[in-house]
Amino acid sequence: MFLLFLFVGCFFFFLYLLQRHHQAWPAEALIPVLQMALHKCNKPQSKTTNVSPELLPHPAVCFIRHEIVLLIGSRFFSRLFREMGDPVTEYTARLQHQEREIQSLSAEIENLKKCQSFEPSQRLEDLREENTRLKYRLNVMKRSLQEETPHCGKSMLNINQRLQDVFGEAIRASFPDLDNPPLAVTPNQQAKFGDYQCNSAMGMAQMLKAKGTKVNPREIAEKIVQNLPDNELIQRTEIAGPGFINIHLKKTFVSKLLTSMLLNGVQLPPLATRKRVIVDFSSPNIAKEMHVGHLRSTIIGDSMCRLFEFLGYDVLRLNHVGDWGTQFGMLIAHLQDKFPDYLTVSPPIGDLQIFYKESKKRFDEDEEFKKRAYQCVVRLQSKEPDFIKAWNMICDVSRREFQKVYDCLDIKIVERGESFYQNRMTQVVKEFEDKGLVELDEGRKIVFVPGQSIPLTIVKSDGGYTYDTSDLAALRQRLFEEKADIVIYVVDSGQGTHFQVIFAAGQMIGWYDPQVTRVEHAGFGVVLGEDKKKFKTRSGDTVRLMDLLEEGLKRSMDKLKEKERDKVLTPEELVKAQRAVAFGCIKYADLSHNRINDYVFSFDKMLDDRGNTAAYLLYAFTRIRSIARLANLDKALLKKAAETTEILLDHDKEWKLGKCILRFPEILQKILDDLLLHTLCDYLYELATTFTEFYDSCYCVEKDRQTGEVNKINMWRMLLCEATASIMAKCFDILGLSPVQRM
Repeated sequence: MFLLFLFVGCFFFFLYLLQRHHQAWPAEALIPVLQMALHKCNKPQSKTTNVSPELLPHPAVCFIRHEIVLLIGSRFFSRLFREMGDPVTEYTARLQHQEREIQSLSAEIENLKKCQSFEPSQRLEDLREENTRLKYRLNVMKRSLQEETPHCGKSMLNINQRLQDVFGEAIRASFPDLDNPPLAVTPNQQAKFGDYQCNSAMGMAQMLKAKGTKVNPREIAEKIVQNLPDNELIQRTEIAGPGFINIHLKKTFVSKLLTSMLLNGVQLPPLATRKRVIVDFSSPNIAKEMHVGHLRSTIIGDSMCRLFEFLGYDVLRLNHVGDWGTQFGMLIAHLQDKFPDYLTVSPPIGDLQIFYKESKKRFDEDEEFKKRAYQCVVRLQSKEPDFIKAWNMICDVSRREFQKVYDCLDIKIVERGESFYQNRMTQVVKEFEDKGLVELDEGRKIVFVPGQSIPLTIVKSDGGYTYDTSDLAALRQRLFEEKADIVIYVVDSGQGTHFQVIFAAGQMIGWYDPQVTRVEHAGFGVVLGEDKKKFKTRSGDTVRLMDLLEEGLKRSMDKLKEKERDKVLTPEELVKAQRAVAFGCIKYADLSHNRINDYVFSFDKMLDDRGNTAAYLLYAFTRIRSIARLANLDKALLKKAAETTEILLDHDKEWKLGKCILRFPEILQKILDDLLLHTLCDYLYELATTFTEFYDSCYCVEKDRQTGEVNKINMWRMLLCEATASIMAKCFDILGLSPVQRM
């Protein structure tokens, strides 16, 4: 009897649990089960079972048992249905609701088929809006998955870009019908307004107003904040003024990013696809000295290459030297006269600049010499062996002089002069002719480019080629043979119009699409003297670049001795410091100015160890490195400490320094967009001054005032020192400066 009640009780309890999990059983299905249980109760015992008659249940007992089971069952079901509701009624109501929706949507479909005007239901509009949001979030997730690589966890995060992703998603979720809404996220200059700021609301209000909807920017900002997705970096936001959204970062998040950088090094996420970049820079002329005019192209171009290389691009550094043309006729003719045995004995050309001036003077004054010079050009272009040998001799003398400059400035570059493209020029002319783009003008072959007033001359009246032809051939070779994705020409701004026409011609003929391939002229201003005129010698000649570098070495040594560094540094360390200061100051003085503008060259200013100069920054770097030496910590110990030490950012100066360090990726992204390297110099100076504020306010190493012994090392602050030095070292590397550990 007990087992029966236990069975029935467990059975009904099981049904109750099923109902609680939304698995409704119809009542009709339960009746046979109950009947089976009752039948089991009243079933006579098997004849083979020896049971005493006294133990058999009395019929009255069976009847009572039957009634009890029915009573328990009915009460259980009554209570169960009261809790769960009538399942038939519930499902009937749901079915009727679904049928009404089907009829409504079917009617809308019929209207669409009949091209009748109709007003969609609110539910349909809600579904469309939700669908738009889901699609956007799905695309964000897909893009993140596509860009993610196994090394992403070891790379520095671009916080600004991450915030743009977060706020971009919130803006689209808030206003899905607004096309290309403005997305403006910038670092805050004042700490009281947070760490970053989103200023999109005002621009969005203007866009909505243009569409006929007037919305207060603060309301837009509130809606954006409400739709911010869950993220790992924002602690809180606040709306200020007309609609500024102030963003406060999580300190734990910043601390983890700093630790990751210390453990994995200063590296940015790898590119999804490794692009080919060609940078055309320096480009001196053979048989002429490199002068101060070549300084800017060489320094700026090298720094751009270093930036692209650090970011993971495949970079080809090209030196488009002027090694072909009519001037080589007069040089070869003069070589034949001055060194008649040049084919067997190497001519001792000591000063190629003097040699060039001598030949030019004869060319201008002696008609016979001029005729012979033209004949030499023809024979050179015909590639006669003796004339090719003479040409190579002259080029080799120039290359040796150029290399002296490149060695001083630590420049790596591949020479590919105008002569390289001679055989390709014929193909370029034929291609323009085949497409009907060539016109004849007094014997010249010219090409007019839409939107440009000046035509290109691709063949002269005497049948010779021009700089236009050479530059077109170079552009084509770089696009088709080198398969470049990005081509940068670092040439003075005076050539801006010329390159504008060359690039337009390349697009017109179909060589490249500017939406796919980036071809850009990175122009720069001229170097001025302290009198604000073009930088020249007292005699009015152009300043030789090698003379300038030697003067820099002399002045830097004087500066080091003035500070008595020769008394504390070894002779080897002193020479390293001399070269680091001399060449670093010359480079930094150029790069720290906006390349588009002219700048004044002044040794006194660039060697000043106060302000935004290389001298100040190099000294600041050695000072930071000396802190670790004072604490007797090397890089290995600091890296080991980073594995277990949390970087605390409780002090205002710690927090300011930590955020400044992590802005490095967004600074590089900006430079990649506009190729203005002074932005990196400004950031480097800001980082150095921010570190000084931190070091003056926060003890890194605590010493006994009397004995000078180290009592305490605040390791998390030592890690901030190391992080600062690591970023500064990478900035120096991109700018082409060589810091030293001791100065």
